[in-house]
Amino acid sequence: MTRLSGIKVALILLGCDKNRVDAETMLGRLAGEDCVFTPELSEAEAIIVNTCGFLQEAVAEARQEIDRALEQKLIGRCRCVIVTGCAAERYRDEFTENGEIDAVLGVQEYGRIADVMAGVFGATERPQVATTSRVLSTPGHYAYLKIAEGCDKTCTYCTIPAIRGPYRSRDMQSLVDEAAQLAAQGVVELVLVAQDTTLYGMDIYGRQVLHELLQELSKVDGIRWLRLLYCYPEHIYDDFVAEMSRNPKVLPYVDMPMQHAADRILRLMGRRSTQAALRETVNKLRDAIPDVTLRTTLIVGFPGETKADFVEMIDFIKEMKFDRLGVFAYSREEGTPADRLDGHLEEKTKQARADRLMKTQMEVSLGKLKEKVGKVLEVLIEGMEDGVYYGRGHADAPEIDGLIYVQSKKPLKIGDIIDVKITGSTEYDLIGEQL
Repeated sequence: MTRLSGIKVALILLGCDKNRVDAETMLGRLAGEDCVFTPELSEAEAIIVNTCGFLQEAVAEARQEIDRALEQKLIGRCRCVIVTGCAAERYRDEFTENGEIDAVLGVQEYGRIADVMAGVFGATERPQVATTSRVLSTPGHYAYLKIAEGCDKTCTYCTIPAIRGPYRSRDMQSLVDEAAQLAAQGVVELVLVAQDTTLYGMDIYGRQVLHELLQELSKVDGIRWLRLLYCYPEHIYDDFVAEMSRNPKVLPYVDMPMQHAADRILRLMGRRSTQAALRETVNKLRDAIPDVTLRTTLIVGFPGETKADFVEMIDFIKEMKFDRLGVFAYSREEGTPADRLDGHLEEKTKQARADRLMKTQMEVSLGKLKEKVGKVLEVLIEGMEDGVYYGRGHADAPEIDGLIYVQSKKPLKIGDIIDVKITGSTEYDLIGEQL
């Protein structure tokens, strides 16, 4: 019997998919201690709040969720509240000074979760427990694989390097081993993530070896789809493009955050690209992989952004016709170089520009989706809603992109990958029928 046997644990998960992997790793360690997991805070004896600290909006949400967890110490069964993640790292002193919080663990302390919790519950004996398996918080047919930690970039708006430290690739064999463990649990789609996936291997192998990692992951039995997120456009290289074009398991999907299109703003942001170089990268990918889906993210309202800079970005979007686009209004973050720049814009101006950019993209998206009507697409089934199955295709990353709604005359299972003929489209989703 382990020291934490039967302790009921609830997780409040905030932030990005990289944060999700950290949380799943912590849950794996607690599973090795025979903890029991519950989605209900009122039933939990211990609550972990895994926070995001990237933007002030996220930090505010973290504080709110911490208060919600602490309330359970007053009215529920909870005896232990532990705060982890990026906000815990960024605002460690603030949370440590809160006497109601039992422990604060930064982003490099997740391995201590079981020991810290045992200390709170007075379970001092240390059993021989060893587990590296993650407890998935995703539906089970897909999972995120974090291939590197940290970032070496000097983007002037970003807090990640200060929170997460320098870029550190994981050993390739450890990633292949983890992929095999995930496949054994039923995972068919791996979504590779890092602050910059395309830079993978440079720090430990002396060169970019993402294409080699993809080759090795493709050999794992059970893994059918490999998807890439967070590919910095300036680090997209020929061997990677070639691997995506010839490897059927590597989905023709590239998420590459560009952040802006005006050269002047790109320089102020500390980005290492130009509009001409961005355009060249887009054309290279489309020439090599004609059916590639391109997703990007943009920041509007950066300090000093003029109407002309913004119009330049609008024109760029109309010309490039990205399949997917995320838009963020600039968030002023203390301690960043951008915080000290002149020319900060009013919130209403930033939001108006974000709305206009999304309206422009909606028109692009409508046209892109209409082009798929009549085509046959592979679809990963994820569930059913009002008697209609839904899933995702090659062009749809989990949680951030659209869905494909599927009519089927026979029962389907979650995790099935089937062929679907597309019969219609909406603003962001597709409609089809199983062949």
